[in-house]
Formats: sequence, C-alpha cells, structure tokens
Amino acid sequence: MISKLESLRKRLAEIDASLADPEVARNPEAVRQLAQERADIVPLVEKFEELLDLQRQLAQARELIETSDDADMVALAREEEERLEGELAGLQRQLQVMLLPPDPLDSKDVIIEIRAGAGGEEAALFAADLARMYLRYAEEKGWETEIVSANQIGIGGYKEIVFTVRGRGAYSRLKYERGVHRVQRIPETEASGRIHTSTATVAVLPEVEEVEVEISPDDIEMEVFRSSGPGGQHMQKNATAVRLTHKPTGMVVTCQSERSQAQNRARALSILRARLHALEEEKRQAAIEAERRAQVGTGERSEKIRTYNFPQNRVTDHRINFTTHRLSEVLDGDLDEIIDALAAWEQEQRLQQLAIGRAQS
Repeated sequence: MISKLESLRKRLAEIDASLADPEVARNPEAVRQLAQERADIVPLVEKFEELLDLQRQLAQARELIETSDDADMVALAREEEERLEGELAGLQRQLQVMLLPPDPLDSKDVIIEIRAGAGGEEAALFAADLARMYLRYAEEKGWETEIVSANQIGIGGYKEIVFTVRGRGAYSRLKYERGVHRVQRIPETEASGRIHTSTATVAVLPEVEEVEVEISPDDIEMEVFRSSGPGGQHMQKNATAVRLTHKPTGMVVTCQSERSQAQNRARALSILRARLHALEEEKRQAAIEAERRAQVGTGERSEKIRTYNFPQNRVTDHRINFTTHRLSEVLDGDLDEIIDALAAWEQEQRLQQLAIGRAQS
C-alpha cells in the first residue's frame, strides 16, 4: 500500500508540473483530463500525508517511552501511543478502501426503470413514490434528470416509468437501488383501515456509449406514433414518438419525451444499448426479461431488498439489516444514510475477498 501511495504522490507532482506548463495550458482537453486525474488523486495523497504524520508522532512517543526517566512523562507518552495507534489503524483502513479498484461503470450516467409489482393500484402509487424519491435525490446531488416514458394510471400512479439521471457519480450511488422494494401501509382507497403490502421493481442500468455496444440497423424495427403531453392541448399532430423493437432479443423501447422523431429515436437507442449492456453483464441471457428478473426479481411480495413501513415510520434494507425511522425524509430523497451504509458494506466485502485472495496466493 505504501509503495502505491508513494507512486500517487509522485504522480501528483508530475500533474502539477504539467498544469503549470504553458504548452499544456493551451490544450483545454489535456487540462480537463489532468484536472480530473488530479481530483481523483488528491484525497489519497492528503490521507497519505496524514498517515506519515501519525507515524512520525507515534515514533516520537515510543522513543520517549524508551528513553525517558520521568514516570509521569512515560505514562503520558503511553496514552499518546495508544491514541495514535487507534488513529493509525483507522486511517490505514480508510486508505485500503480508497485504493480499492473502482467499478468501471461508476462514472456512467444512469437509466432507471420503475415498474409496479404486486398490489394493483397501490403498487402503481408506490412506483410513483419511488420515482419522486429518486428524482428528489438527483436534484439534491445536482444531477440532471429527464423522464423518457411513463405509463400513468388515473389516480397518479405509474405502471411503468423510465427516466435518465446524468451527473458525476450517478451510477456509483444509485446502483444499490436495483431490486424489489416493498411498501406496507393503509391505502387511501382502503375503507377498513387494513394495512396492504405492495411492491415495485427498480432496474438501474448504466448508460453506455455507441462504441461499447454495437447494434445492427437490420436488428431494429421502428414504429412511429403520435405522442401526448400533459393535456389534450399538447397532443402532437405529427408522429414523433418512437417504438423500437430489437428483433434478436424481443426488447421493446418506447420514447416520446423529445419534440422530434430523430431525437426520440436517438434516446430510444441509448436505452436499448444500456439494456443490451446489462444483458451482457448478466452472462448474456437470452432476453431482457431474464436479465431483469435476475436484477429485480419477479415483483412478488416475498422478494425484497427494502421495506417501507408506514405504521412504524420505518425503512429497512434487508441486505445489510439497516433500519432507520426517517421514512418521510427517505421518501423525500434523503437517501445518503442508506446508500453510505450499503457502500461501506460492499467495500468491506471487497476487502475480505482481497484478503482471502492474498492468503491463497
């Protein structure tokens, strides 16, 4: 670990020298790339400097313990040694986590697909609650969002809604949200006050570039139709909405969010590429429904990654046994506490796997 950190400190000095070079300064793309690399390295180098400082302080405390004849001074030095050892262990752990290889998809933008599962109209309302939660979370993070398609029911819920999230770190945070989400509450339409259990499925797909997934034009069948806006006065007179069918897999993608047919076709192709990429990541399953089942399950009540319990004002993530009694805040987009806990759990799993790999090698 130390040699890696030494290399990064050396690389940071090289970057700073390059950024000060007038020749480099005249190349905006080179400056952008160097600045991005620097932003990634600086936190590690700063932690490394803290580590070296703690090691120096610890060495001084131990030297004092060995050489001093003053019993009180030695006692104080031993207390300092214990404190510094604790801080050093914690900092070393932080650096181990920071040095873990990043997920190559973490820098990607995201396509989120939310579908009502078991529970009828209540499931559709819950799907709308989840969509609002993620849109609020994205707003708090400063990410851009755009609804691509939505199949809305009359009472304000969604049978299905698809939207994009674009911004730094979007996939790295939202990837933990894929799966079956369960809600337990009394529906507004329930006269007897009985608690219902409903579900919605969330798929989180990294948006990929055209060069990463090639799609043959012969494999696509395109249909066009009129799209509708929020009201009758916004009904399109021209056929601008697009429905793409990927013949080899049977995937169907619909987009009507843009004003022109060409724009809708480009957006639909982007979603199709993301789905094909996800399909490949799931060991090239035969069709998107198989991949989606692997990611989000069937939507049955017994399957869930998280439960939102209204009577107890409780949210529980079942993967890590994490519970918070801040239900309203979570549904209002305050997801960082849960996502941080999931990220820490994933990092711990990866550290354990690395330790096992080293022990076996």
